[in-house]
Amino acid sequence: MPSLLAARALTKRFPGVVALREVDFELQPGEIHALCGENGAGKSTLIKLLSGIHPAGSYKGELQVENQPVAFRSIRDAESAGIAVITQEFALVDELSVAENIFLGRAPRRGPCVDWLEMHRRAGALLAEFGLTFPPETPVRELGVGQKQLIEIIRAMDKRSRVLVLDEPTAALSEQEVAVLLEHLRRLRAHGTACIYISHKLDEVFALADRITVLRDGASIVTLPRANTTIAAVIRHMVGREITDLFPRRQATVPAGASSATGARLTVRNLSVAPRAGEVPFLRNLSFEVHAGEVLGIGGLMGAGRTELLMHLFGAWGHRISGEVFLGGEALPRPTPRESIARGLVLASEDRRRYGLVLGQSIGFNLSLSNLRRFTRAPGRIDHLAEFSRNQHLFDSMRIKAPGQSTAASSLSGGNQQKVVLGKALMTEPSVVLLDEPTRGIDVGAKLEVYNLINELTTAGKGVVLVSSELPELMGMSDRILMLAAGAIGGEFARASFSQEKLLSAAMGRTRRAA
Repeated sequence: MPSLLAARALTKRFPGVVALREVDFELQPGEIHALCGENGAGKSTLIKLLSGIHPAGSYKGELQVENQPVAFRSIRDAESAGIAVITQEFALVDELSVAENIFLGRAPRRGPCVDWLEMHRRAGALLAEFGLTFPPETPVRELGVGQKQLIEIIRAMDKRSRVLVLDEPTAALSEQEVAVLLEHLRRLRAHGTACIYISHKLDEVFALADRITVLRDGASIVTLPRANTTIAAVIRHMVGREITDLFPRRQATVPAGASSATGARLTVRNLSVAPRAGEVPFLRNLSFEVHAGEVLGIGGLMGAGRTELLMHLFGAWGHRISGEVFLGGEALPRPTPRESIARGLVLASEDRRRYGLVLGQSIGFNLSLSNLRRFTRAPGRIDHLAEFSRNQHLFDSMRIKAPGQSTAASSLSGGNQQKVVLGKALMTEPSVVLLDEPTRGIDVGAKLEVYNLINELTTAGKGVVLVSSELPELMGMSDRILMLAAGAIGGEFARASFSQEKLLSAAMGRTRRAA
């Protein structure tokens, strides 16, 4: 069967890095072909070549569409050939509405004018297909990360392209939203649309893909029919070694029912928070503790208030209506992020590109940015030698894959960007670490490194709050789990009582606290 889209011996170099090495790849009509590999393996670079983001002439090798050589000079060239791409970096205009973003550049018209009524009607129908209830007139700036991801997906799918390329499309989605997306992709496959699917969630890959190609260190290692392989085999090809324990546990965990007297690092009592003063509370009557050496997992459906809770505790979101927060036994009333960091509370945001990094600056600049006072020897003067030395220690211990700490953060893979965000948080030497989706969009090897880091933090007596949309991750890494439901606590569970059924029921507001 002739291939619909193919890459022949693609090689792509960046300064100091060979991103792709003689990569071969084929996509058949009506096929869902998964690309798997660790962060930095070359997956995102490959699809940027396939989609014209890296234009012809900037790489060696050949692209083919229906067995004919092509030279994409731009994204528009690739779209003209029927290729639509959803990358990890959002291409949305925050100041425009959802409807305007979906139909950007192809708005329905009535004569010379935009047919706004038809645009909103069609956008509303598309939103409904994905179970989204906000109006099409909603400004994109008001949406969360997961909702923005769905708008990107809806826009690409509505173009009716022959090839749909999705780079980590479910990284910020809830399980229900993932199920809806996968069903849509199966429906598109049945109608002849081919799909390149990049995901670190191998259960999704095995539920969806026809074939799987593994990249490692910029080279195509193997292409396998999904029916003839296993998740363990794919992981082995990805990392070049066996990984037998996806959720490594430290030796000791916090005893069930531990009290604040045993070392509460963070205490929250009857906390209610509104988005702004004068508005209705979004977070309602939350009470919990985080102990020294403990991982408190926080789960819930999208919109339950997980990110808002962490942002408020850090001092970056919301108006506190009532309640108290104590850090190390001392009150923390309405702090700013600067005050939180000074007191030993730090946040690693889920939106690393927006809140976690200065993308145009170097790795070293980002690592030390949160704690420059540590290296200030006189007003306005920084000890750059001490800064470089400490940055290098974090660079090495976090195993950041880059030529050096002078490398721009924007050039790193998603997993290595996440390592920089975590290293920047650790630079502050915190007592409590708030982690919002710390493994979103990173590969299984990088996840293992993050999990080992969490264990090192708790072994050192830190308190960790872990927000995750992945229930296996929450259950594998947490000592206790709070499930939020519509801004309130839907259930609290000790490790011995974890089960996906109980957690999902609590997320839907159907249970209360459990032992």
